[in-house]
Amino acid sequence: MKLHLAALVLATSLVLTGCATQPDYRTEKADPPTVASVDLERYAGLWYEIARYPNSFQKDCEGVTAEYTSRPDGKITVLNTCRIGNERSSQGVARIVEGANGAKLKVKFAPEWVPFASGDYWILDLANDYSHALVGDPSGKYLWILSRTPQMPDATYAAITARAEQLGYQAAPLKRTRQPE
Repeated sequence: MKLHLAALVLATSLVLTGCATQPDYRTEKADPPTVASVDLERYAGLWYEIARYPNSFQKDCEGVTAEYTSRPDGKITVLNTCRIGNERSSQGVARIVEGANGAKLKVKFAPEWVPFASGDYWILDLANDYSHALVGDPSGKYLWILSRTPQMPDATYAAITARAEQLGYQAAPLKRTRQPE
């Protein structure tokens, strides 16, 4: 029991420390709109990270991919992989926020028994063909541009960053992710 309690305290302090030190790149206080609905079966699969707001848990990490897999219990397995630099993988579980038509998820990378250690994963923009997406949290601490391919045309990137700015997110802090050719 002492070990579980110590792990809980450690996990909680890491989550709270990470939130406290992560800059907020969104000046709007009202929650941004998400896409109207997401077909999570179509959304499942492999995505390449094209850009992100800098954060401590992806330090020295390039060649990032995220893979989403539907589970029988209605949740989604999330596997984030850093393939270049500080190579590592992190597996989590996402649950669908009720009433959000699949556009809002709560993702948890901590063990199931750790309470309140999940983060918002909102799909803010999504191509009609599910080829690219803008994903973030409403606070503006986290933002990612994802694509089904490792490279993205500059015009598409510019359109997505313009959409992020329309939603109140700053585009300048986005860091392009190096992907293998």
